[in-house]
Amino acid sequence: MSFGDVRALLFDTFGTVVDWRGSITRMGERLAAEKGIEGVDWEAFARAWRAGYRPGMAPVIAGERPWTPIDVIHREILEKILVEYGIDSHFSDDEKADFNLMWHRLDPWPDSVPGLLRLKQQYVIGPLSNGATVLLVNMAKRAGIPWDLIMSSDVTRAYKRDPRAYQGAIAALGIEPHQVMMCAAHNDDLDAARGQGMRTAYINRPYEYGVGQTVDFEATSDWDIITTHLGGIADVLGV
Repeated sequence: MSFGDVRALLFDTFGTVVDWRGSITRMGERLAAEKGIEGVDWEAFARAWRAGYRPGMAPVIAGERPWTPIDVIHREILEKILVEYGIDSHFSDDEKADFNLMWHRLDPWPDSVPGLLRLKQQYVIGPLSNGATVLLVNMAKRAGIPWDLIMSSDVTRAYKRDPRAYQGAIAALGIEPHQVMMCAAHNDDLDAARGQGMRTAYINRPYEYGVGQTVDFEATSDWDIITTHLGGIADVLGV
């Protein structure tokens, strides 16, 4: 298969490029040690926080709620689960605001930065993420993620898997859909991208959700590239 016309690679970020579950778990454990909080399963806490993500975006995607940045949605979920875990009283409003910024401080998977540095040599690379611009910039600066540009939900004014998220990114790049490759660890993300004419690359991350993972243990379609690590995309593209 020829990829000679591909000019840009856009990446899902949460779960594909960065390890949100492990990162939130580690930060939660450190915070608990500082505050003397005991008895919290921080890995379960991380999964619970993430579980509210899709439901939180759903009314925005459906047009039932005005555009709402992801940091606001993350904070709304956080307020609920702090109560559910019985630790709400340990945090002031300012501390909750900082707690919510954990999503700006996620660590990349070990193969992410090396693979992106290879791809950056020949392709325009950036996230196509539901994250906000400042979130993605902060994350990249902290972790050394070498994006050329940021295609955030603030830019497209849409959340994936809304077709407008992919259409907006393609329009912003000013190139044809088939010249853009969507790279993700989520089959439904790639299916939505393919529906807009984009090329597709699947990176298998079967441990993203830990014990809570129910999908995306393997590729479920004939994506253009299927690999077990981000550098595998560079291998296929000859970078």
